[in-house]
Amino acid sequence: MDVAGKKVLVVGAARSGIASASFLVRQGATVALNDAKPIENWSDEALALKDQGVGLMAGEVPGWLLDQVELVVVSPGVPSKSIPLRYAERAGAEVIGEIELASRYLKGRIVAITGSNGKTTTTSLIGELLTHAGFHVQVGGNIGKPLISLVENSQEDGWTVVEVSSFQLETIREFHPAVAVALNVTPNHMDRYENFMDYAAAKHRIFMNQTQADIAVLNADDEIVASWASGLRAKVMRFSVKHEVDEGLFLRGREIFARTENNEQSIMLRDEMKLRGLHNVENVLAALAAGIACGADAGSLRNTVARFVPVEHRLEFVAEINGVKFYNDSKATSVDATLKALEAFRDDSGKVVLILGGRGKKAPYEPLGSLVHEKVRKLILIGEDAETIERELGGQAPHERAGDMRDAVQSASRAAQPGDIVLLAPACASFDMFDSFEHRGVVFKSEVDRIFRISDFAFEI
Repeated sequence: MDVAGKKVLVVGAARSGIASASFLVRQGATVALNDAKPIENWSDEALALKDQGVGLMAGEVPGWLLDQVELVVVSPGVPSKSIPLRYAERAGAEVIGEIELASRYLKGRIVAITGSNGKTTTTSLIGELLTHAGFHVQVGGNIGKPLISLVENSQEDGWTVVEVSSFQLETIREFHPAVAVALNVTPNHMDRYENFMDYAAAKHRIFMNQTQADIAVLNADDEIVASWASGLRAKVMRFSVKHEVDEGLFLRGREIFARTENNEQSIMLRDEMKLRGLHNVENVLAALAAGIACGADAGSLRNTVARFVPVEHRLEFVAEINGVKFYNDSKATSVDATLKALEAFRDDSGKVVLILGGRGKKAPYEPLGSLVHEKVRKLILIGEDAETIERELGGQAPHERAGDMRDAVQSASRAAQPGDIVLLAPACASFDMFDSFEHRGVVFKSEVDRIFRISDFAFEI
């Protein structure tokens, strides 16, 4: 793709927009970066692009500019059907996302992972599996590093492992993963999509450019994902924790097996994993399937999985204070993710004090009801959707509201008894109170650390 001399508009001055603008101007394009926020609220990194020759534009994009641009690169947080983007497309501009832009420059092959839950854990694990198997690997996308920032270090014989969200998949055109993984599709982002099937359709786009030479890894236990198998051009590998599959990965008792047309092989015992919960067994099966699809040796896969620890903000153990264990699952931004987090502690003898809430996604909280009733000692409700959660779940467990994370952690600590779990698994986005789910998790951990230090000081006295 040659952008030298082209007029390009980048919409969204966050992480992927900044990386895209910087890359494009280095390729010789004339670049304008736009964001709806007032320019005084832009990050220092975004403002610094002016020194590279990038034009900075806050607020609504004027029609005259939309008439002139030849390419628009849109950030994931900007709806692909927004009026300015549709106007630019009608005026003749190509409208793509940062993931699509990067894929046109990346060398080597791509492994792409999507799903409502488990993307980050699975992406991170695949990256480690391939690295320890001796491949040249880089990891990015929705997981943290913008994919465009990995172009320079990509190699023809290497692999790029990419976490992709439904938002990013909306704007792909030629994005072509050699291995594409679909973990699950459950209600999420209903504040962006008209209905659940529109959301599922966005996820399905991960397979749109695959050929018979590629591999699609599908969750056989997810009704939506499993239904996609018959319509794909790629070779299908399945994974399941509920039943054995003809070709792929499955759980038999406590043991994980890989099966091909001609062979069945034991990979490892579930008990060797450091990851908690059946949902993480699903993530491991998906990652193993991808590793095998890429040609990794089964022996190296086992050793890597056994060493792998939870990624930050994903059922991350923080501390144990006076017999109470604190876990950070700030990445649980959907109801289904919170359900899986609670299920991970179902067999523990103690109860869970659950910190829940934030900016809701217009998905019902009732699916949490029976498990909250069974397992939760107390709900600590935070954020914009606290009233809605209280209305839908208040009858299932004692509850109280907290004004901020310090208040929430202190309240949870007081409510918990020795042997209990304090769990941050909000089922909501973070943007009402925090910059991101990472920021929310960091604040939670700092408040737990504060209680730990106070407790330790009291014990010494």
